Amino acid sequence: MDELRGVCSITGMDFRSDNTSGVSPAIMAALAAANTGTASGYGDDPISQRLNTRIAEIFEHEVTVFPVATGTAANSLALATVTPNWGVIYCHEGAHIANDECGAPEFYTGGGSLIRIPGEHGKLAPAEIESRIAGAGRVHNTQPAAISLSQATETGGVYTPAQLGAISELAKRHKLALHVDGARFANAIAALGCSPADLSWKSGIDVLSFGATKNGAMAAEAVIYFGAAHTATFGYRRKRAGHLFSKMRYLSAQLDAYLTDDLWLKNARNANAMASKLGAGLAAINGLSLLYPVEANEVFVNLPDAMIRTLEAEGFGFYRWGGPTATCLRLVTSFQTTEADVTKFVAAAKKHAR
Repeated sequence: MDELRGVCSITGMDFRSDNTSGVSPAIMAALAAANTGTASGYGDDPISQRLNTRIAEIFEHEVTVFPVATGTAANSLALATVTPNWGVIYCHEGAHIANDECGAPEFYTGGGSLIRIPGEHGKLAPAEIESRIAGAGRVHNTQPAAISLSQATETGGVYTPAQLGAISELAKRHKLALHVDGARFANAIAALGCSPADLSWKSGIDVLSFGATKNGAMAAEAVIYFGAAHTATFGYRRKRAGHLFSKMRYLSAQLDAYLTDDLWLKNARNANAMASKLGAGLAAINGLSLLYPVEANEVFVNLPDAMIRTLEAEGFGFYRWGGPTATCLRLVTSFQTTEADVTKFVAAAKKHAR
């Protein structure tokens, strides 16, 4: 990652990532409850068995659900089911699958390649994808297979249903599968106030990597298919990749609690609200400017280098976005971020502004 520079920080001063947050108490309690007695393995336990039904109700659609432990596994295994080893996946140049997964998508597809496309605020535009689709049916070329979008994007942007629908129309016209990396899917839902259905199958999404870890889980993601077309090989791929947990109930218990009483949306709403407050506070300081609009739970702000060094010395955790000398910070809020945390950071930045 370009931005791999930060400091260890005490709770309340750490804006490096939503990955630095802890586990929601309700999810920890669900893990403790699952840790009693015995249960069948490999997903045959009662919690795992009801997960499909719960997610189908939330998304208002028949689904096939596969729990995994990491986002990399979710993205890579999902893409492998829709991309042959001679296939092309179109993604944003800043996408996690393109920069932060150590070639896992290419590895699990058996050689499928990524075409990286620029786009404002981390989003792909249909015309930009269209311009790169070439060579279909020509034996000398890799073949168009899938489009992968990030929701929310790596820069905190959020695709609307209309924007997704336009990309879906292109995908269907070219017979491409449409995948969403939803590591921050909850934040996108909370930002738009729409239904999970609106941002998934109603917008033409075929398969969703549904994130939970960044938003209060310990280690749990789910691959959700909105049709049966690509599900046949996932189970084998998951097993071969080492992601079929024998004690699957511990993954499923996290996801079950995550979805109970809208915990996933409550957590995301807090993260988004704190990012909005943080962005507004920093934008109001003379000499500071936001690089992108704040739409989800990430804030990108330009600061003088001297101020950055001072904030580091005071113990605030963050990443420089673009390398160790960059003067843009990425600040990420989480379900645990409080107004006091935000106020403290904004006050410190204001104190050191010139």
